Amino acid sequence: MARALTPLHDVELVALAAGGDRGAFGELVRRHGSAVRITLRRMGAQPALADDVAQDAFLQAFERCAEFRGEGAFVGWVKRIAARLYLKRLRHNARYVAELESEPEPETGGVDAGGRMDLDEALRALPEAERLCVSLCHGAGLTHAEIATHLGLPLGTVKSHVKRGLDRLRARLEPHPQGARHVH
Repeated sequence: MARALTPLHDVELVALAAGGDRGAFGELVRRHGSAVRITLRRMGAQPALADDVAQDAFLQAFERCAEFRGEGAFVGWVKRIAARLYLKRLRHNARYVAELESEPEPETGGVDAGGRMDLDEALRALPEAERLCVSLCHGAGLTHAEIATHLGLPLGTVKSHVKRGLDRLRARLEPHPQGARHVH
């Protein structure tokens, strides 16, 4: 008879997975797969690429689950693995470096017709460098220094991208009075 895995805490599942229990790790993937894919999409990955990188991240996490110390959430640990894998793929595409600093700011907002805030839409409205830096910092939990290292950018540039990106997100997502339109 198969034991129920759903009531177990992530740390318990990781311990079982470290001992070779694939079912326990499958439960972790079921619980956190969509969160990892969403983080990658917010970083700018297209859906198919987000799926591929998430799968690679979970494979790497399974191989290294004995290294997880439980000091933070398991999903945060996997998101950091996924973010690093995504950045590695971006670096592999040389075209990305030139685009990072030269992309113009889009003109779309983050509030829909009903006045509801849409974080994903607001993130897509950011210039790619800001979206990536904000997503890596606040979605994947990387430090500014880690982001600078992975992107090959100066630390001050990363800090500026994060600050400007957060400022633009706040401006796009702040509630507006009925009928008022936010213009950039």
